[in-house]
Amino acid sequence: MAETNTEHVQPASPEPMILAVDDDLEAQYPGHDSAFSRTPIADLESSAELGVDHDTSGFTDEEDEDMHGGFNDNDSTYGGSLIGCDSDTLASYITDYRYENGRRYHAYRDGEYWGPNDEHSNDLQDLAHHMYLMTLEGKLHLAPLDNPHNILDIGTGTGIWAIEMADAYPSAHVIGTDLSPIQPLFVPPNCAFEIEDLNLDWTYSKSQFDFIHIRELFGSVADWDEFFSSAFEHTKPGGYVEVIEHSVLPVSDDGTVNEESFFTLWGKTVVEMGRRFGKSFTIWEESRERLENAGFVDIVEKKYKWPMNGWPSPEYRTHGDDGEKSWQRLREIGVWNQLRLYDGVEGFMLRLLTVAGGWTYDNAQAFLARMREEIKDLKIHAYLNVTVVYGRKPGGKARAGDQPPHPATRSGYVGPEGGWRSTIPEDYQGLP
Repeated sequence: MAETNTEHVQPASPEPMILAVDDDLEAQYPGHDSAFSRTPIADLESSAELGVDHDTSGFTDEEDEDMHGGFNDNDSTYGGSLIGCDSDTLASYITDYRYENGRRYHAYRDGEYWGPNDEHSNDLQDLAHHMYLMTLEGKLHLAPLDNPHNILDIGTGTGIWAIEMADAYPSAHVIGTDLSPIQPLFVPPNCAFEIEDLNLDWTYSKSQFDFIHIRELFGSVADWDEFFSSAFEHTKPGGYVEVIEHSVLPVSDDGTVNEESFFTLWGKTVVEMGRRFGKSFTIWEESRERLENAGFVDIVEKKYKWPMNGWPSPEYRTHGDDGEKSWQRLREIGVWNQLRLYDGVEGFMLRLLTVAGGWTYDNAQAFLARMREEIKDLKIHAYLNVTVVYGRKPGGKARAGDQPPHPATRSGYVGPEGGWRSTIPEDYQGLP
């Protein structure tokens, strides 16, 4: 059994967080909910903007009294706000984070996700966002959107994509969902965040969203076919779903990665830990087929490559399926990828190895240390495959014409005149 040091630590009490209840939680947490909105109660005079029905007229007097004294354990279908309830208790519940081996993890639906939600991990999520912008030439998406009104970002993390999307489409209402309330409180007025588990029943109206954005949900979804079926059901006719994922198995085009390489062992280990955890890490190569099976049409797949460090040069570069990027661009992506992995492998794998894999803490750390050394080797021309797949739900009104994707507005990646601006010296190849 894993030697995992776990404890619950009550954080210092901030200002009470007032939350609204959207739906029920399954039997594991009787009386709690499957989704919590971080929108203040004062701002929820009308729940219609959240797409949630809060009608409580069907409750008996006894059930209504039970709800206002806490959560109703006998009814799994109620909606309503926490006005009159102990909102401090609920706020404490979702922020009573779990601590394992020195890392902080989500409290709501404890154990459903393998990644930490501490500040270090959040910074690396924002770094990954920068890498995706570099990959997509500063675009927030590739799907051809035409004046979207409702946008959903599933697994929003720090919320950086949702915030920039709200800035790029000021007439759209953007919702980001996640297990952790780690998003900033000051956001554009057309952006909101909700605490929700994507593996539970979706709490939104059918055919509600013009665009559903899915990024880095590898190892997070218990049933991808059911997940995409839900996405299809909640997408408007004519709307799009876009999936952006990368591989966890480093490969090469020149044979410097082979079956005996540590990178191969690493990738196979991640995939196996995902299998034991019950959530696959191979969605990057399955997205197109699964979207087709769900009923989406006009599916487009774009392929890219993320070098493991700054090895690309005029002499060495990838062979195709790399977005036709220059070796300079590939090198810069590789430098950022190396930094992300060097600082992030512990958060990426520690819980999977010790909990799903049953490794000891010391053995897990030795494995991670080996990975940190391998990603410094410029003689190994390894990369991770990246895929962007989007598809349209059939139907909808004829469009006046699809608009080009909007560039990010807050990250500073795209200048006023557009185009790429490198942020590192051309001869820099990464960590020594």
